[in-house]
Amino acid sequence: MNPGASSAGGSSNPSPNPPPSSPPSAHSHGDVPAIEKIKLARDLLLKETGKVIVGQQEVIDALLIAMFSRGHCLLVGVPGLAKTLMISTLAKVLNLRFNRIQFTPDLMPSDITGTDIIQEDPQTGRRVFHFVRGPIFANLLLADEINRTPPKTQAALLQAMQEYQVTTGGGGGKTYQLEPPFFVLATQNPVEQEGTYPLPEAQLDRFMFMVKVGYPKAEEERAIVKATTTEVPQELQPVLTAADILAVQKMVRKVPVSDHIVDYAVNLVRATRPQEKDTPEFINNWLTWGAGPRAAQYLVLGAKARAVTRGRLNVSADDIRHMAKPVLRHRLITNFSADAEGVDADAIVDKLLASVKEPGPEAYK
Repeated sequence: MNPGASSAGGSSNPSPNPPPSSPPSAHSHGDVPAIEKIKLARDLLLKETGKVIVGQQEVIDALLIAMFSRGHCLLVGVPGLAKTLMISTLAKVLNLRFNRIQFTPDLMPSDITGTDIIQEDPQTGRRVFHFVRGPIFANLLLADEINRTPPKTQAALLQAMQEYQVTTGGGGGKTYQLEPPFFVLATQNPVEQEGTYPLPEAQLDRFMFMVKVGYPKAEEERAIVKATTTEVPQELQPVLTAADILAVQKMVRKVPVSDHIVDYAVNLVRATRPQEKDTPEFINNWLTWGAGPRAAQYLVLGAKARAVTRGRLNVSADDIRHMAKPVLRHRLITNFSADAEGVDADAIVDKLLASVKEPGPEAYK
């Protein structure tokens, strides 16, 4: 991942390139044209975001895969790597309703979800509860520095991320549906941990990916400096609509996956659990807890979305391997031995991929 950023810019002008039409069923004869349109849309999205964001192609690609899989993302990187700018730029080219929440220690759950206020009806004189919607009612929600707010406020996102709805306590406790598509993209600073509240494992598991954002290459950093020290506006053209994204999500779910690909994903996840049968020895030595079934689901969904965005209807083991780190790195709980040896989750995933082999034809005889 080679991130960087340039100046932001936006435009509401319609795209000269028509967005892909709603893809048909993955079992119809229209699959190939639909897949080609999705691949074209991905290329256009990367091109448009490239007007503002220098580098970070792998990061943006991971965000798109998560969105097309109906998943949420946690971006981890030091300040100044354009995490916030990247997400707001993505919202513009996807033509989505975008809200940003700056998480602070004094933020309350109602500041996110909304609150009930008492209003007096001018005709009857009766006082009734009226719900004022919070910033969570958007298509794309940026939870900036999510680890800076207490667990009670962090938990306010859990129901929305999992169930796509919000329940309030006032007025008898009503439930409000969030309009799809709905994505939570959260950022986190891995360096400055004083005064922060680490996300609990239950909330980390709600994020499909943990994406690491690193420093840019030298040539990219030069491009960033040149672009951000001039007054050259960049106009962004919308590429997809909310309806298009929902259609792609349905297409991804309908893509067939062979049994041996499913078994490969399941075997990778099961191999992360210490003290289980056939668990590699290094897992027993370095991990306290491994990944749960949700990890295997996200491996397969991510592999499907990756295949579709590259113009393929067939999901390969290579797609699974590309999804392994962003899906597993925040689901592996290392122990003291791993920390003492300087072994992190990414190194464990690399070793896991080398030790867990793809099931061969003999496994299905």
